[in-house]
Amino acid sequence: MKTNASRPSPLQRPRRWLLLASLSIGAAAADAAPAAPALRSLTVAAASGRQAQSLDGVVEALRQTVVAAQVAGAIVQLDVKAGDRVKAGQVLMRIDARAAEQAANASEAQAQAARASLQLASREFERQQLLHKQHYISQAALDQAEAQYKATQAQVNAQLAQLAVARTQSGFNTVRSPYDGVVAELPVTLGDMAMPGRALVTVYDPSALRVTANVPQSIAAGLAAGSAPMVEIPGLAGGMLAPTRVQQLPIVDASSHTLQLRLDLAPKLTGAVPGMFARVWLPGSVAAAAASPAVPRTAVVRRAELSGLYVLDGQGKPLLRQVRLGAVRGEQVEVLSGLSVGEKIALDPQAAARIR
Repeated sequence: MKTNASRPSPLQRPRRWLLLASLSIGAAAADAAPAAPALRSLTVAAASGRQAQSLDGVVEALRQTVVAAQVAGAIVQLDVKAGDRVKAGQVLMRIDARAAEQAANASEAQAQAARASLQLASREFERQQLLHKQHYISQAALDQAEAQYKATQAQVNAQLAQLAVARTQSGFNTVRSPYDGVVAELPVTLGDMAMPGRALVTVYDPSALRVTANVPQSIAAGLAAGSAPMVEIPGLAGGMLAPTRVQQLPIVDASSHTLQLRLDLAPKLTGAVPGMFARVWLPGSVAAAAASPAVPRTAVVRRAELSGLYVLDGQGKPLLRQVRLGAVRGEQVEVLSGLSVGEKIALDPQAAARIR
């Protein structure tokens, strides 16, 4: 006689079927879920040595003078304004010179009195010499007359020197241009008080300009052996400018480890003024020694003042890292710091931001 003990009871069968159905639905749902899209990335490589490296510079004047006051007094005449072209020796302003003129007049009067005394002493000495020849006076009397004459002559010389000083000081009240140039700055107005050492006007020579840039010490040696760099002044017609002379100062700044590079521009360059931004392009052979990596501009993340890139770690997880950007060349931007050659970056920053 057979028994049905191994068969499930009717009450157990629905539970078993429900469990199998749940497992089948879960497996189907897992198979139907779309796979996460692969994050597009780029391996950072060193920039090509053929690309020239650029440095930020500034336009300077070879001759730029700050004319300061040498005497105290109120400014009573102002003949120029900022931007005016002036000639050498042209009067720029006048300082109240009444006190100086009175001092000069007093010195001149004293000099005239000393001259009169000298004439009297000279005649007296001549008479004493005649009397001595006729043996009417002694040698001591003649020596005394000679000493009086020489003392009077010395007083006249002192008065004349004092008169020259007074006239020179009165000339300090007239401020003149030291050379042909342009008035760059005029920090005073009519009626201001001039004091010794106070800056009154700044004049520069527009016919002789140069561009100054700081070159990193690591590429300064290669620059000396390479070809001459080029200068670009944005907004100035003419494109690249070839300097007439390149000078590299033999002093390294201890804080930034850079050397100053001076590039003289062509004489009488139209449109360039001191203080303008300039870009110095170094030769390609020099740039290859210290080329910075370049990345696509679309991969850069900008948040307020922060510029960053999503860098992939060893597990492929993107991490936002702050970088310092340099020059933009088309669709590529130079990364000066914060990124090393061989690292991978995410090309789609929005997709990388969604990965946790």
